[in-house]
Amino acid sequence: MIDIQCENLIKSFQVGEVILNGLSFQVERGEHIGILGRNGAGKSTLFKILTGELDFDSGNIIISPGQRIGLISQIPVYPPEYTVEDVLRSAFGRLKKLADELDNLTARMESGELNPEILKRYDSLSARFEQFGGWDVDTAVNKVANGLSIGDVKRKQLFASLSGGEKTRVNLGRLILEDTDILLLDEPTNHLDLQATEWLENYTRDFHGTVLIISHDRYFLDRTVSRVIELENGKAEFYNGNYSFYAVEKERRYQENLKRYKKEQDEINRLSETARKMHEHNTELLHKRAFSIEKRIERMRMTEKPVKNRKLNAGFQEADFTGDEMLSLRGLSKEYDAKKLFIDLNFKITGGERIGLIGENGAGKSTLLKIIMGEEYPDAGRVRIWPQTRIAYLPQNMEFAHPDWNLVDNLISVKRDLSATSARNRLALYDFTGEDVFKPVGVLSGGEQSRLRLCMLMDNEINLLILDEPTNHLDIASREWIENAIEDYDGALLFVSHDRYFINRFATRIWELSDGKIIDYVMSFARYRELKARQERDLNQANENIKKARKSKKLNPARNDRKQPSVKRRLEICEREIGKLEEKIKNLDNLIEQSAADYENYEKTRDLIAQKDAAQIELDNLYQDWENLSEEAGET
Repeated sequence: MIDIQCENLIKSFQVGEVILNGLSFQVERGEHIGILGRNGAGKSTLFKILTGELDFDSGNIIISPGQRIGLISQIPVYPPEYTVEDVLRSAFGRLKKLADELDNLTARMESGELNPEILKRYDSLSARFEQFGGWDVDTAVNKVANGLSIGDVKRKQLFASLSGGEKTRVNLGRLILEDTDILLLDEPTNHLDLQATEWLENYTRDFHGTVLIISHDRYFLDRTVSRVIELENGKAEFYNGNYSFYAVEKERRYQENLKRYKKEQDEINRLSETARKMHEHNTELLHKRAFSIEKRIERMRMTEKPVKNRKLNAGFQEADFTGDEMLSLRGLSKEYDAKKLFIDLNFKITGGERIGLIGENGAGKSTLLKIIMGEEYPDAGRVRIWPQTRIAYLPQNMEFAHPDWNLVDNLISVKRDLSATSARNRLALYDFTGEDVFKPVGVLSGGEQSRLRLCMLMDNEINLLILDEPTNHLDIASREWIENAIEDYDGALLFVSHDRYFINRFATRIWELSDGKIIDYVMSFARYRELKARQERDLNQANENIKKARKSKKLNPARNDRKQPSVKRRLEICEREIGKLEEKIKNLDNLIEQSAADYENYEKTRDLIAQKDAAQIELDNLYQDWENLSEEAGET
């Protein structure tokens, strides 16, 4: 069954600027499709047309009757008193209507109305209410909020007080809870940390409805879509596979079309030369034959020359570095609104290292980079940057000294030796051409501002590159360009990113910022993920073992009671065990810190962390036992 059918869709925003030019495609029910294309190709425009937010000039769109569409890029306006919890629960408006009608029918039946129509309606509504999770709303909300890292404190905040990214995340949760039939996800991972991205990835992959996804996250696309529709020149190209298939197949098609075009051009050139020579003989018969050949040539002009998107061609200029240590953090601590972001950090960066700084949103990653750059100050400790270190910094949120100036003037303001012509030539290397260079910087998209900032940075000689979410606003072509530039750069790299492809490609060391500390993993991202997966399996196994032990204890209460000492004695034993476990966890923390600094101790580190996790679970259970025993002994 077809869920979405789009026929010869045309949309333009101004005369001569056609965004969608005869776009046609159809989507079968249950398909998961990636919508690709360069920034400005019309992807978000298409989504807004599908939801009715935008009109179109001509063509036809058919949505299967009864199928409800949800678009994540839309953030509805809620009453000012709405908290995040209220917004999440607004997803159950349909359930509330069902519940109200069920209550009304219940009241009628209790008053003595028992005719068959009422009973039939009540049974039908009850089945639908249960189908939509009406009896378990709290569990559904908690599951989605936890998966998207929307914590209990955040759920109590006013929705209006959130940042744009936080609102997008909450709205995504609301959309998932609505049980929509057709999901339209427009860059859903842009404001998610790694944990939330992977949760959404699993949810999307298991979603039984229809999904259309606009994303530049190649890992996410590979794991969630089975077909790709690429928007190019206002029309659709189709690829029956995930992103990796699309990338290979697109190159294969280009090479095949290029080969066909060259063969065609060779034949056209040969025939054109023949016709030219016939005309030179200046006889009526040969003129006729030459005209006949020229008509044949016109009929042969079937294949347009295939064009690849122009690749940006610029790289980082490197400064020499002959020392060892480039930068060090000494006793660094920072607190925001009574929340300790990090405490007593002591780390150093040496020449040539490539460090990926990861952690949940709000953990303090961007703050740490700002402190390194001197944009913020620590509460305690200091950052030492050695004299030979030359830093270039690309922040997450771009700010320009003169947002009302155009691109040329902004570039000249930081590169005073450039003439206007040289500035335009340099901007062209970063895909800013024609009249675009005279736009005010403030009207540029996030991706365009990132490219402009890189244009300003890349002429500097550097040996330490610090990047905060460098790929967040870039399309896939631009991501590949910056990745190629970094590949050719041999200096040190410190970066924050949620782009797993980017992290996997460049990080040779992982700094995991969590609970105010950095755990240093001297290993690749792939090895780090493997280690974390092993830890999670070990932790789950430890939990399972504890559950089995408790279950066994409950099954043999009489035997346990006969051997049970007095409450006071049991309390003393519990306190001793708590002391032993607290000391054990402290020792394990020290061992983990020592072991994690050595790549060769990978297996040992993994085992130590698993031991600590199991000990912590046991300690938490003992704390609960202590509270119960204290109450029983009358000591609380």
